[in-house]
Amino acid sequence: MKRSTLKEQDPDLGILAVQLSARVQREIFRRSAEHGFDDLRPRHGAVLAYLDEEGTRPGELARLAGRNKQTMGAILDELERLGYVRRAPDPADRRAKLIIPTDRGRTFMELSDGLVHLIEQKLSDTLGPDLYRDFRTALGRGVAILPATGHDTEG
Repeated sequence: MKRSTLKEQDPDLGILAVQLSARVQREIFRRSAEHGFDDLRPRHGAVLAYLDEEGTRPGELARLAGRNKQTMGAILDELERLGYVRRAPDPADRRAKLIIPTDRGRTFMELSDGLVHLIEQKLSDTLGPDLYRDFRTALGRGVAILPATGHDTEG
């Protein structure tokens, strides 16, 4: 049997993880586009998924998203140009910068949080609440035992 056929019929963990991530992202960005956020791309989620309303340092965003600082800088430049974030001095350390969401950024963050909740509710309804809770727990434990550092998964 061809490897591709085998992987299609019995996908391994890597394939399932990528498929789940891609499908969740497609749903979020498809539905976000319907609300006027058609300029965002999945790579922007590396910032917008972790950004605090009061601001977050770029290095912390890179760490949380598992991206290197150069990649994070490029994503931040794009989001600033698109009007979703702004850079400001960190009041705790004037040499450091904070990435702060604009009104448009906060609106997207609220929308995407709601969309993630709807996706999770759909999965819970489909799998049943107990199985979904166990799935999330197992997934979180699996993620926790694998290295969080290394090469970016997206350039």
